[in-house]
Amino acid sequence: MSLIAPRPTLAFLGIGLMGKPMAMRLLQAGYSLAAWNRTHSKAEALAAFGARIAGTPADAVQGGPAPADIIVAMLEAGPIVAQVIDLALPGLRPGALVIDMSSTRQSEAQDLHAKLAAHGVAFIDAPVSGGVVGAEAGTLAIMAGGSAADFARAEPILKILGRPTLVGPVGCGQIAKLCNQLIVGGTLAIVAEALLLAQAGGADPAAVRAAIRGGFAESRILDVHGQRMLERNFMPGGQVKSQVKDMENILIAAAAADVHLPLTELVNKCFCSILQDLPNADQSAALLALERLNPGKRVGNGVDKLPR
Repeated sequence: MSLIAPRPTLAFLGIGLMGKPMAMRLLQAGYSLAAWNRTHSKAEALAAFGARIAGTPADAVQGGPAPADIIVAMLEAGPIVAQVIDLALPGLRPGALVIDMSSTRQSEAQDLHAKLAAHGVAFIDAPVSGGVVGAEAGTLAIMAGGSAADFARAEPILKILGRPTLVGPVGCGQIAKLCNQLIVGGTLAIVAEALLLAQAGGADPAAVRAAIRGGFAESRILDVHGQRMLERNFMPGGQVKSQVKDMENILIAAAAADVHLPLTELVNKCFCSILQDLPNADQSAALLALERLNPGKRVGNGVDKLPR
């Protein structure tokens, strides 16, 4: 008799920029997975890799050959997560575990936890950092909020997607993600300022970036997004609209904790200034916001690469 427990059956809700490579990794790891996306064609791309394509969230979590044991959600924002889970709720079996990897507010995660608990369904909020590149490589930083027992159930799945860490009870994953985005947003703005100052002062901004790498100013943002700024490549990995949502959620969380974050307020204004014109541009478009504040000043001579 085998003592090896069977693998859980999965449902994945949200096959977008991040969701698709994440679901792909789970399929490639041998998990049985049902995929649902509001735009059906995006989910259909996973059929060739063995996914069952569901027509509704309820079908994804309930359909054959067995109801989903673990449901992963990777959606745009808290209100959409709530809507999709409401649609899935009739199909959720008691004892199932929902892992919400979307970026939402702490209060939204806590409210969803309470709703699911009333139906006997467990919940973890587990937002991520690392972008599409991290999702493809399985190197996402995963910040989880929930009980130790529920995290233990989720951990084998999460380890396929990246490096999971339990940071506290439900809702604390979202707080950790906001701390991450606070640092990311602020560093994006600072790197943009450094490159523009280098250019305006007569130095080669690419050479300045190379010179300071390896010192205390080194960061993943300087590495990846600094290069994007130099190339003027603003095709989306992360997006301006997502960064604005995160910055606003940071300020909401700060207000709830009675904390004043003046630098975050300034960075939020930076991204908000380009939200209407460039919502889908990469977060490195912080450079474009800075250049608008400095007419006639520009990093490099390249043509801007922007999403349509």
